[in-house]
Amino acid sequence: MNERRDILVSEIFHSIQGESTHAGWPCAFIRLAGCGHGCRFCDTAYAEVGGVPMTVEAAAERALSFGAPCIEVTGGEPLLQPGVHALLELLCDRCPNVLLETGGFLPVDRVDPRVLVILDIKPPSSGVSGRNCLGNLEIALDSPGRFEFKFVLASREDYLWAREFISANGLAGRCTILFGPVYGELDPERLAAWILEDRLPVRMQLQLHKHIWHPEARGV
Repeated sequence: MNERRDILVSEIFHSIQGESTHAGWPCAFIRLAGCGHGCRFCDTAYAEVGGVPMTVEAAAERALSFGAPCIEVTGGEPLLQPGVHALLELLCDRCPNVLLETGGFLPVDRVDPRVLVILDIKPPSSGVSGRNCLGNLEIALDSPGRFEFKFVLASREDYLWAREFISANGLAGRCTILFGPVYGELDPERLAAWILEDRLPVRMQLQLHKHIWHPEARGV
């Protein structure tokens, strides 16, 4: 079967990785256009429309030209585009650290096994928690080193929901779990206190790029 070799790109840029266990590293980003899932706290809504058609080869070359130690494909929702799989495969052939950040709504079974997948789990405040693709949990737990689960939380309700989610699905101690506050909605100190009080085996993160640059800045 021939892979699609074209994608719709919102932006390609060089920045500091703001999230995941790669936070702090220089990183090249390929942001694909299109989503439509309607998460309440989406901070890249501009990527849901528009975009520039590119071949996967052209997009990969642009990202590789920055010489960054890692490359992330994100969105929007990158898994909506069939060409993303060819893009990820090409990037993995040329870069040792390739990341995919996905909203967690779509299956990840076709993603190149060399890719580190950052899988969002949407809590109640997102408005779309009922659309999490739970089939991805089994895939991730079969290869825990390839996946990181990210919970972006806006409230105590979100925190309690996430705590129950990781317990009910056996995630604790089996994979990397990231808890972070929605910027401007939940005080990081409060989230840290909850994690410490409950002794949760999770890694707290902030959106580093929003503390370096203006939180609404693009291309960072």
